[in-house]
Order: sequence, then C-alpha cells, then structure tokens
Amino acid sequence: MVKQAKLVHPDSNTMNVPRLFAAPPASYSSRREFLQRAGGGFGMVALAGLLQQQGLLGAPAASSAVNPLAPREGHFESKGKAVIWLFMNGGPSHVDTWDYKPALEQRDGKELEGFDKNTGFFTDQVGPVMKSPFQFAQHGQSGAWVSEIFPHMAQHVDKMAFLHSCFTDSNNHSPALFKINTGSTRMGYPCVGSWVTYGLGTETQNLPAFVVMYDTLGRGIPKGHAQNWGAGFLPGIYQGTALKPQGAPLDDLLRPAEQSDNQQRAQLDLLARLNRRQLEHAPGTPDLAARIESFELAYRMQMAAPEAIDLAQETQATQTLYGLDNQKCTHFAKQCLIARRLVERGVRFVQIYSGGMDNELSWDGHSDIKKNHSGFAAETDQPIAALLADLEARGLLDSTLVVWGGEFGRLPIVQKGGTGRDHNPHAFTYWLAGGGVQGGTHYGKTDEIGHKAVENRVSVHDLHATLLHLMGLDHTRLTYRYSGRDFRLTDVEGNVVDDIIA
Repeated sequence: MVKQAKLVHPDSNTMNVPRLFAAPPASYSSRREFLQRAGGGFGMVALAGLLQQQGLLGAPAASSAVNPLAPREGHFESKGKAVIWLFMNGGPSHVDTWDYKPALEQRDGKELEGFDKNTGFFTDQVGPVMKSPFQFAQHGQSGAWVSEIFPHMAQHVDKMAFLHSCFTDSNNHSPALFKINTGSTRMGYPCVGSWVTYGLGTETQNLPAFVVMYDTLGRGIPKGHAQNWGAGFLPGIYQGTALKPQGAPLDDLLRPAEQSDNQQRAQLDLLARLNRRQLEHAPGTPDLAARIESFELAYRMQMAAPEAIDLAQETQATQTLYGLDNQKCTHFAKQCLIARRLVERGVRFVQIYSGGMDNELSWDGHSDIKKNHSGFAAETDQPIAALLADLEARGLLDSTLVVWGGEFGRLPIVQKGGTGRDHNPHAFTYWLAGGGVQGGTHYGKTDEIGHKAVENRVSVHDLHATLLHLMGLDHTRLTYRYSGRDFRLTDVEGNVVDDIIA
C-alpha cells in the first residue's frame, strides 16, 4: 500500500461523525434483524417529527457531518479568525521581561518575610529577594516598561494588551503545561487549539486546521509531550499536527516518484469505498470515518503543504526582517514566517514552542536567569517583532490573534546555589495582539515585588474565555458531550477580560 502523509496519531481519539440514520446493510441474517432495524427506524422518524413540530430539532449541519473541518460561523461576529500562540516553554520570568518592579532593587538581598517555601519547586533552595539583572525602559505611546532583552518587541508595545495578573494551579511543568493548554492539570483533555478548530473548523481544506512547531535545535519537546496539543476526548481530527523539526516536516509528504496522481487518486477512491461500506455495516465505529477524512486531507496536503512551508518564495527583505540571516534566531525565525504563511492560507490555529525539554534548554532559568533569558530572548525577539510587523503590513493582524506567554512565572527571590529563579504559579504575564485586542492596554497588577497577582487577577480559565471570545466563541456554549456530561474548555469557570477588547 502506498504511504500517505501522516496526520492522525495512532493513540489519539478518532472522529465521530453524527448520523441520524445508518444505511441498511446489503442483507439481513434473519427476519428478526430486519424487523428490529425497521422498527428502530420508524421510531426515529416519529421522534424527529415530534421534535420538529415543537421547534426542538436544530437544522442539521450537513457540511460538518460530511467534513468536520468545514468552516463554521462563531457564536457572534468577531475580528479574530486565526490564532498564533507563541509559547515560551519553561516559564519566563515576568519580573525580568514585562513586569517592571523597582522595589526589587530596594529589597535586593533581604529575606522575604512570610514566604511559603512550598511555592516554588525546590523547597530547600529558598534565597533572599533578587533584583533583575536587566535594565528596563519605557516604550511607545502607552509607556510600557520593557526589559532590555526585547529591543525589537519593545517597538510594538502599542499593539499589545498585557495581562499582568495571571496565575495558575501548579508549580510543576507538566501539570502547569496541561493547565495552560487544556484548562486542566491532568492529561487527557482537549487543548485550546482543538477547541477552536472544533468550534470554527478551518478556512483551508488543503492544510491541517491546527499546526504545532516545537524546538528545532535538538532540545526536545515540552514536558507532557504531544498531550499539550492533543484533542483529548474530542474527535481526533481536531488534534494538532506537529511539524518535525528536522528533515521532512511530515512523514511521507511527497508521493512516490513511481506513482502518478491518477494512480494515487484511484487508490484513495477504492479505500474510501471500502471504508464507507464497512461504516454502513458498523455505524458505531468512528475510527473509520476519521480514517477516510485523514486519507483525503493527507492527499490534499501533498499538493499544498510543500508550497506553504517553502520560504524560498519570500523576498530577501522579508527573510532579513524575520532574522533568517541571524544565526542566533534562524530556527525560530523560520517557524514564525511559516506561521504567517499558514494563517495566510487559512490555517486556523498555529502554536510555536520556544525551548525544549530540560531546565536550561528552555526558559526555565533556575541557575542563571541572566544567561538563560538573554539567550532565549535573542532567539525569539526579532522573529516575533517581525511577525507582528509583517502581519500588520499585509492586513492580517486585525484578523490574527497573537498570544505570548508560558506556563507560569518566576519568583522574585534567588534560588540558592546560583543566580536564577524558581517557579512561581502565583503571578505571570501574558500579552495578546491583533484579533480585536485593544493595543497599548495593561490589565491587572502584581504586588510591589511581583510575588503574587493582587489586582484584577486573571485565572487560566479567564485567559481561555477571553481567547475564545476574541475568536467569536462563547466559552459557556462551546461544549462537547462526553461520558454523560457536557464538557467545555473553561469547565464551570472563566470570565472574559473585557478591558483588553477593542
């Protein structure tokens, strides 16, 4: 059998195509089976008629039944049509990036009275307050304070809405990553990208709706692995498609040279007929429907994906803008430029991870915050600033929501044995730009040293509710029935942060 581009992970859930009636089998094993099936059908007809009379039978979404990724309208009009989430894996320090705290200098070297040593991950390495090793300056008409490590992004602060009072539930990477990605500290739940594509589908039918890119320098993938972009109990077609960091971005993306397009098309048509015949005999087997759709999408991707990720088509000026000629940031620059090309072609959700698995291979600056953050800022600052400028120049920023942040913040105290900072679940900063966001705004505050969020606190559920709102989705109405209850990304919580919406 000829290989197709691989899209569905073998361990993922699969698509469940809703059907009111199943096509009858070609033959029945007995008269009893015939009567049983016929009687059930008449009952469904009667029920449908009663529901229709009472206005309780919603209009069927024919296109979504056939194609679960067909574009759909949101709950209300919105500017946001696509998302690019720039994920700073490991936990960037808010007090060394976007949340300027002059009091850290005044209290440098002093013990933090009443500090709970269980706040961070390393409970036996609690040191005194430590000032930031970086200088801060104000930028833009909004006067936002920005660390010196972001000279390029600092030029775009008036496009950004800052959430300075975020907090989360865990001080450990894996559960914190699950929380910020899925709304739960436990694995097995759908991530934000899956919920968005489940709610809206995608504008392109030739590329995945949800694409993920992770570290390309051999530093590994985030802790928690592909669960961070998994579909959980949602149909598997909504999970993220991860591009490989080395070599071909997807396995078997190119058709074998000895096979013609007509031969491959005939093969797929035969497979589809066989699978649909089996589906008619066993309508309760959802993996067959998922397999049919994944084969078709993989075939279309063989035509569209190579062009979408071909950066040679970009002008030299654009490549220089992103930093493809800057050795420090070439890898992340390529990913940011690919992200722009993907949303330009109708991809709904793109997530890019900066940093890999282990502590010093990500924004996890336990031993030396200056070295760690300087290095990762040098990799990401220019590409992200270029992405914002490029989206704006092409008229795409208004419809593309750009999100920046990690899984938690870092403590204002030093971690003993070095000059780094431990994890801080009580406070961290996110910023959003484009997609209906009111640029140049600041929402929420931390205390004078950045230890805890104290004003207009923003939970992860609040962040998710806001993100969905900017995409035209009501987080209380975006639900999926599983195990006898209706689940949603924000569980039973979440409030939209209206103050940052234009």
